Amino acid sequence: MSKQCQILGTHASTGNRVSYSHRKTKRTFSPNLQTKRYWVPSLGHTVTLTVSVKGMKTIDRIGIEAALARIRRNQNINR
Repeated sequence: MSKQCQILGTHASTGNRVSYSHRKTKRTFSPNLQTKRYWVPSLGHTVTLTVSVKGMKTIDRIGIEAALARIRRNQNINR
């Protein structure tokens, strides 16, 4: 499973870990991903999504139906 939000598409980014002596080594910044189950009334069952916390706030704002439509639209674009 990739470290990517299904709603927003945020993924792990890279940067430098800087020590006290300013030696730089590579590191990754992982998004705050959570596995969350949502009830979808139109489907009549729950859907499990891997979303970031910001993605959860987006789902709360636009609704689960619009969020699922956004996921389907993004999957069609990426193919």
